[in-house]
Amino acid sequence: MSPIEPRPQDSKLTRTRFAPSPTGLLHVGAARTALFAWLVARQAKGQFILRIEDTDRSRHNQAAEEHIAESLNWLGLNWDEGPLRQSDRLEQYLSWAKQLVDSGRAYPDPYSPKQVEELRQGAKADGKPFLFRDFRPSNASLWDGKQPLRFRSQPKPYQWEDAVMGKLSAGPEAIDDFVIIKQDGFPTYNFAHIVDDYLMRISHVIRSQEFLPSVPRFLNLYEALGIERPILATLPYVLADDGKRKLSKRDGAKDILDYRNDGYLVDAMVNFLATLGWNDGTEQEIFSRQQLIESFDLSRVQKSGARFDERRLLWMNGHYIRQLPAARLYELSETFWPASAKDYPEKYKREVLALIQDRLKYLAEIPALTALFFEDLPADMKLISDDKFLSKYTSSQLKDLLATCKEALVVNDFSLNQLNETLNALLKQTTQKPAVLFSLIRVATTWAPSSPGLADTMQLLGKDRCLLRIDQTLSLLEK
Repeated sequence: MSPIEPRPQDSKLTRTRFAPSPTGLLHVGAARTALFAWLVARQAKGQFILRIEDTDRSRHNQAAEEHIAESLNWLGLNWDEGPLRQSDRLEQYLSWAKQLVDSGRAYPDPYSPKQVEELRQGAKADGKPFLFRDFRPSNASLWDGKQPLRFRSQPKPYQWEDAVMGKLSAGPEAIDDFVIIKQDGFPTYNFAHIVDDYLMRISHVIRSQEFLPSVPRFLNLYEALGIERPILATLPYVLADDGKRKLSKRDGAKDILDYRNDGYLVDAMVNFLATLGWNDGTEQEIFSRQQLIESFDLSRVQKSGARFDERRLLWMNGHYIRQLPAARLYELSETFWPASAKDYPEKYKREVLALIQDRLKYLAEIPALTALFFEDLPADMKLISDDKFLSKYTSSQLKDLLATCKEALVVNDFSLNQLNETLNALLKQTTQKPAVLFSLIRVATTWAPSSPGLADTMQLLGKDRCLLRIDQTLSLLEK
């Protein structure tokens, strides 16, 4: 890959970047960061760059890099340049590091890890914070590229404007000398991203709150290198549902492709991520991608952490599923059908989908919601004993009531209109409450704890299947 040439920093072109480390899977927080950076670029008709920050070779994972790209592609976050890899650009970093050495702003680290630990323990024993700048060598040797290289900081108070957090400040104690080139010749994040952002003409650096304590270091580096800093935007953490801690795997956090594999729709996921800590100042919650591009504004991102509400994600995904045309829903459902549906005709499966579409929250629910249409589930008395309406009756009472229902169903056809008439007639004949009568017929014909509308379900199951299941239920009630 040819190196990127330095470009003027006074360009008015908006250029944002997403710069993950390929050490693991792409989770919700990082995906939201990528989306916000993409929205800023697209709104300004600018450019979005994918940069792989792979300088930590001990943790580099090629599969993780591929997973990141696949996740962004699924989310529709297309990039204009990249993926650009820092490991391909080592000469650039070394060249900039030598400039710092020549200007007296960087020096070879003369200490071994053991010596550093001894210095740290000594400072602790004296009741002082350990600061590397207190132990700078008085006569630093020439850097031969085989030793770690440290930046010679110039501690000072800083004030800066953050596009999300507003005015921020830090005292001189926040800045210490830090490594910019490791012993293996690779740059650290603190140094490499500063060089890359300048050479790639990045106008907005949008990143997570975890980097906020390091910003004074970055500001010190910008000054030492004599370059103008980009607009900084710090995104607050995505929090667990209780709002008390950063979202993690123990809170049920999944990687982005897990949501895809569970049948979450990409438009719902993008909508959810965009409104995870951002709103347009109205009560609107459902946004198309184009609406997000037109409305997004970093100043509307909340400063406090955004709570990950999985119930809201399920609601939003269900909304998008309900809006799908029948043909598109069938196309998306292809990999989610239960094995028992294999030999059923497409027409029947389309009719099943039409019945459950309003109940689906994500496509991986299809097997559980459709099993009653493809499998003769085992008769289970527990379904009756657990039903809040039926559990109040004896088996004998339920058997007599179900036998009456069967007599009416046997003599009538199973067209939808006729079924509705039959069910209404049974209400009058038995004087039972709808909740009791319909619960009994539902359990007897579906052997499932819940189902779509009763008449619609029975019509699709067909008369023979419903009557067979009613007979099985009657036999169970006789025991």
